[in-house]
Amino acid sequence: MIVFETINELCLRITCKGGSAPIFAKAGAFIGGECMGNKNYKFTKVMLGPEQSAGRAILGQLTRRFTGENLPLMKVEFFGDSVTYYANNQQHVVVYKLQQGETISVESENILAFTGDCKYGVRFLAQGVISQKGLATSTLTGQGSDAYVAVLVDGNPLILSNVDTGTTLEVDPDAVVCWIGGDPTLQTDISWRNLIGQASGESYMFEWSGQNKATVIIQPEERTSGLDVSMDGRSTGSRPSVQSRRW
Repeated sequence: MIVFETINELCLRITCKGGSAPIFAKAGAFIGGECMGNKNYKFTKVMLGPEQSAGRAILGQLTRRFTGENLPLMKVEFFGDSVTYYANNQQHVVVYKLQQGETISVESENILAFTGDCKYGVRFLAQGVISQKGLATSTLTGQGSDAYVAVLVDGNPLILSNVDTGTTLEVDPDAVVCWIGGDPTLQTDISWRNLIGQASGESYMFEWSGQNKATVIIQPEERTSGLDVSMDGRSTGSRPSVQSRRW
């Protein structure tokens, strides 16, 4: 049996009892561990990907290279009771346990770890014209009783859901971490103002209608992206600026 838990918001604790199938984690994310007696877990770099067959692994690697969904992973194998800890650059950690057949769509850079009971894949959304985030997304689908996923968030996560309310959700693609449910549509608002550098900075959005149910995790830190179409060199999308501090 294996269990994923969030510790102190910034760390993932993986508890293994009696050994288990291997898990996959972001390469270099291990920060500590404990077990009775000698070390009973080991790390192996994943050369191609988490797919089980060699053919699928090679195809998956080519797909990730093409779409930008690169996924540097290591395989962690357990040979007895142990507790191990993982983190990445003080990012917040969110743990989710997938039900059988349930799929989470997540940006590859936000994946911290997942169990062998999750089937990994890359799905094309065919929406990546304006935003760098939107052409493709990594997917993890539950295929067992221990289908855990741990994702990384820059800052405290915000969760939006229209599953019970039926509301329409609008989310900046550059702030999306992951979603469970239907895929979004891409809504754009590009006009002559974009060409002269007078855009609002919110020219494209992911949208989930009231009939398209989903739960979305977003972060308070936007990725730098966008297509440059303005005369003054500004992008149509969101491009965070860094202000200097005076001490």
